[in-house]
Amino acid sequence: MRNLLNFLAKYNNWLLFTLLEVLSFVMLFQFNSYQGSVWFTSANWVVGKVYELDSAIEAFFSLTKINQELTLKNFYLERQVNQLSRLYGEATGDTIAKERLELLNINQYKLVSAKVVSNSVNQPNNLITIDKGRADGIEVDMGVTSGNGVVGVVFLVSDHYSIVIPLLNINSRISCSIRNRGYFGYTKWNGGDPSFASVEDIPRHAHFKRGDWVETSGFSSIFPPGIIVGKIVEVYNSSDGLSYRLKVNLSTDFAKLRDVCVITDKSFAERQQLLESARDSLRVNKK
Repeated sequence: MRNLLNFLAKYNNWLLFTLLEVLSFVMLFQFNSYQGSVWFTSANWVVGKVYELDSAIEAFFSLTKINQELTLKNFYLERQVNQLSRLYGEATGDTIAKERLELLNINQYKLVSAKVVSNSVNQPNNLITIDKGRADGIEVDMGVTSGNGVVGVVFLVSDHYSIVIPLLNINSRISCSIRNRGYFGYTKWNGGDPSFASVEDIPRHAHFKRGDWVETSGFSSIFPPGIIVGKIVEVYNSSDGLSYRLKVNLSTDFAKLRDVCVITDKSFAERQQLLESARDSLRVNKK
């Protein structure tokens, strides 16, 4: 209380001046029509600018949610386009029944959107950290995609975070195929440019060309078929000369990766349990 009284005593002149100024402006604008109109016009402009700034800030912070929604939509649309392209290319057969099977294959998977909180592209063993974990239904060996294509596979999981081994990791191997060609191989990254990777073990009798798309094969429980990996830009012979090695321009820009989707297969847990049971049985038989 003493401090307050000391403050008022010290600055009483300034406080009195401020009070008189406020009163004078109120009287000026209230009892003079011209000055009042000027004040309300200026006030409306200021208020409008404040609302405009508030709207811009709100829109900026809502971009995260918008990006996540777009990532999910891009994934579903890409899958549907791929499946419809296959159906369109088939000249015979019960296309209605096949379409139902394709849609069931799509609906088998559920997506969990996540945000990248840590990422690297210039190391041999790059890793990505995302902000979703066990509490969100994420498990080890689940596939991760972006709106543009394949990202990687979940490697470690905590309650609220997960570590992903991306395509840009020398230990990454993902089964893939050449779209509409029926030839299969696996992805491999040997370091260097993060925009390119290789597809190994494409058979010598395979027919394809530069510009063909490489996509997931669906031969594993991690990724459904038809998710884009990248586009073929160069073709080389393998070191043993028995197969081709393809240089692929990756569709995912890992340097700008922000929003991803984790693919949670509804039958994933059942298949994992069955696989573990088979492994345990083999161990017992070996003993």
